[in-house]
Amino acid sequence: MAFEGSYAEMSAPICLINNTEDGGLVVCEEAMKILDQITQPVVVVAVVGLYRTGKSYLMNRLARKQRGFALGSTIESKTKGIWMWCVPHPQKKDHTLVLLDTEGLGDVDKGDEKHDVWIFCMAVLLSSTLVYNSLGTIDNTALEKLHYVTKLTEHIKVSSQPKGKEEMYNTSTEFMRVFPSFVWTVRDFTLELEIDGKPITADEYLENALNIKPGDSRNDGRYKTRSNLRDFFAVRKCFVFERPATSKKMKKMEMLSDDDLEEDFVKEAKEFCSYVYSSAKAKTMRGGMRLTGRMLATLAQTYVDAVSSGQVPSLDNAVESLSRIQNSRAVSEAVDFYHSEMIKKVKFPTETQQELSDLHSVVEKEAISIFIRNSFNDLDQKYQKELKTQLEHEYGELFTQNKEESRKKSRSVISQVFGPLEEGIREGAYLRPGGYSRFCRALETANQEYKLKKGLGLMSEEVLAAYLMEKSEVGSSILATDCSLSEAEQKIQVEKLQRDVLEQKNKCLEEQKKIQEQQIRDRQKSYEEHTAQLMKKLEEERERHREEIQRTIDAQFKEQTRIKMEGFLKKSQEMEKEINKLKKEENKVEKGFFRSAIDKFCSWFK
Repeated sequence: MAFEGSYAEMSAPICLINNTEDGGLVVCEEAMKILDQITQPVVVVAVVGLYRTGKSYLMNRLARKQRGFALGSTIESKTKGIWMWCVPHPQKKDHTLVLLDTEGLGDVDKGDEKHDVWIFCMAVLLSSTLVYNSLGTIDNTALEKLHYVTKLTEHIKVSSQPKGKEEMYNTSTEFMRVFPSFVWTVRDFTLELEIDGKPITADEYLENALNIKPGDSRNDGRYKTRSNLRDFFAVRKCFVFERPATSKKMKKMEMLSDDDLEEDFVKEAKEFCSYVYSSAKAKTMRGGMRLTGRMLATLAQTYVDAVSSGQVPSLDNAVESLSRIQNSRAVSEAVDFYHSEMIKKVKFPTETQQELSDLHSVVEKEAISIFIRNSFNDLDQKYQKELKTQLEHEYGELFTQNKEESRKKSRSVISQVFGPLEEGIREGAYLRPGGYSRFCRALETANQEYKLKKGLGLMSEEVLAAYLMEKSEVGSSILATDCSLSEAEQKIQVEKLQRDVLEQKNKCLEEQKKIQEQQIRDRQKSYEEHTAQLMKKLEEERERHREEIQRTIDAQFKEQTRIKMEGFLKKSQEMEKEINKLKKEENKVEKGFFRSAIDKFCSWFK
């Protein structure tokens, strides 16, 4: 089964990032090929957590499948590396839901802490929503087991290049802008959701667990985990699940229907899925630049390459790599589409320039759309300008071919319809008294027959004009030898011949003028189409950019209020500076941050 704008739907998950024998990571080619076919925006949901906590079951629920990601029924960790399942998004039209199930963390048989950290980091870097799955309660022990959050600043960096003072944000602010939303799912939860005897929500339960007290030691791993969760993830959500079934039943979870599970668990699972479907955003990079499946594939490869070479993955480097690879490809695919569609649709020669122009406009519009849809961070519209140049060249080639095909066919028809006239000239049939009148009648008869012919194309008048000009010299010679005409009559005939030739020449000039005027209209229409599609994309990116900033400001302000209450005044002042920087950036975006890009492109285009 296939769904529009995407790929053959996957019947089961496959490995996206695998483990190598030396403990490294490698991107799997088959998964890359699948992602490469997805030109839709992707909503990427990754699940992480300790092994044997039921992560895979949640992913299967999100896929709305009974089976898929391996569940297992023993203490052995089933999932190795990161596995991927791409399915049509249940609620967001023209989006693909990419589910990532990660290798269980803390596997005693594996015993590789560094490897676990990289798996966790990859899940953070690739996802738009990160689900952390644990058992029991959110207590000190649970926070200790989530210590991977404290390693993020060591294993991920925003930029490899230093920035100016005005541009610099704290690492936590930068991470908060681009990191996924965070969902903590607590399995086998048996406590009552209440504090001091008052009922609370699951979200309040999570936030209460993340409270920091003035006496807490900054060197305590649990303090760092709490702090980083609050500093790095702007959106946090919590779901608690009671035990789904008896231990005996849970050994065969893949076989159980909802009727076999505890009613409250089924309800909680449905609420979790509903939240993810409605709230999980499409994956974006900083600045609101949204990713498609093929971009996600490039991103995964970029990060894995960095890790394999011993480097720390850089968000800015990833953007640069994506831009270079995706934009070159976007230009190539758009031009290839234009070329193949025009060759397929144009029947040479076209009767008029308008006919070719109309086809060009339709196909060019779709070619631009292909580029716009697949381009990424096209700074100064460098690649769109390249696209414009190449499409102009392609159209120019078709225009030239159209004219040549018209000339070729017109000359062929002239040879046919003027054949009897040419034969009479060769045999000297008109070099006798009254021959000029017979020559003129033969010429006019052939002329009328030629003009009745269809499908000669836009150069038919030019070819005819050239032929009549050539025959005017022959006619003058015949006229000079026709002794049946007086000198005065010959003069009249010479003038008439000149008028006929001039009239045909004017027709030819008028036709060429129409062609030139159409070419001007084509350029104007192309300019308008490029500009309109670029404007639409930049406005969409501006809105996502604004949402990104506003989400971060809201989270920062909420956190600032919270740390004031906790007594951390110095940190509150630092956050005030960060909030002010974000507000300045938001104001810049609101006032038309992308307008300059449009203006630059338009001035270059004209």
